[in-house]
Amino acid sequence: MAIFEYKAVDQNGETRAGTIDAVNKEVAISSLQRRGLVIQYINEQGTGSLLSMNITMFERVKPKEVVMLSRQIATLFEAQVSALRIFRLLSAETDSRILGKHLVEIADDLQGGSTISSALAKHPKVFSKFYVNMVKTGEETGKLDETFAYLADYIDRTYETTSKAKNALIYPAFVILTFIAVMTLMLTTVIPKLAVILTESGQEIPVYTKIVLGISYFLTQYFILIIIALIVIAGVIYKFYSSEAGRVQLSTMRMSIPYIGTLYQKLFLSRLADNLSTMLSSGIQMVRAVEITAEVVDDAAYSDVLKKAALEIQGGRSASEVFAKYPEFPGIIVAMIRIGEETGELGKILDTMAKFYRREVQNAVDTLVTMIEPIMIVTLAIGVGILLASVLVPIYNVSAGI
Repeated sequence: MAIFEYKAVDQNGETRAGTIDAVNKEVAISSLQRRGLVIQYINEQGTGSLLSMNITMFERVKPKEVVMLSRQIATLFEAQVSALRIFRLLSAETDSRILGKHLVEIADDLQGGSTISSALAKHPKVFSKFYVNMVKTGEETGKLDETFAYLADYIDRTYETTSKAKNALIYPAFVILTFIAVMTLMLTTVIPKLAVILTESGQEIPVYTKIVLGISYFLTQYFILIIIALIVIAGVIYKFYSSEAGRVQLSTMRMSIPYIGTLYQKLFLSRLADNLSTMLSSGIQMVRAVEITAEVVDDAAYSDVLKKAALEIQGGRSASEVFAKYPEFPGIIVAMIRIGEETGELGKILDTMAKFYRREVQNAVDTLVTMIEPIMIVTLAIGVGILLASVLVPIYNVSAGI
């Protein structure tokens, strides 16, 4: 990103000067012209500092900001404010610098004659394909205020459900990593010193103590090699799971984990049903709705299944008939979709299923949180108990022998 200094004349004949961020000079000129400025002078000032580039790289627009933005847009559309004025106003009022930058670019595109959906589509990191297609439908039906209100509600409940599921897994992951770090520290620093005392005593060492001493010796002697091996293995795994086939396999493995897999399945089914319900209720055709859901469901296995399903539905088969072929879709959701197709109320049926699975996710998370604490306490107690017994029992024997 480069910074360009410019001097121009606006539509009232007044001279304006300032700076603009753009990828290159041509983009900067085009952006200024869309604002109705006649350029007199423009030149590159220089690129941003390395620090600012790094900060921008890690900046992102939060879901809550998109929720608030969508509600504000819906309110302003309801008040009959023009789209260009809405985005100009919100770009100046937002507290997020990065979101404000996106809104300015969207407003520039609108001023240049672009539709709202086309302008939003140029910012995929902020507005998903689902979001853009919903806005496009709102433009076609003339119900943009309702569309943005729907989107705000959708993003809000999706973010809440996903966050709750993720937060439930953060605590056990943190405890396990801390436990591994503490055990590794003890095995590499404390146990080797005690091992010298135990071996020099000449006393018979229990089998479980020999195992602990062996692990300690292995870690201290080959620590660097272990670290290098772990880095290499992590790199290979990351490269494999970065591929399409790897992501599908990772998703399948995740779904096969007892209880956790069921939680993830309910989470993705909730998101899938919510997406389809919202789009079908807005007038988007089933095939297109399934294609868009495949891109935003955020799970490789379900995405792969939905892409295949979209092709079969396009070929003339019913959605319930197609979904019934795949084990990723439980019988209850297939049966409900079939009822929705027969009654012509598929959108409402899917909305009911989305609410059902959201409740299931919340109940599963609450149950998981309740189960985790006692399981973690027992597991950690056993681990610490074995380590202490392997050290204290031989020391006690040595003391008794003396």
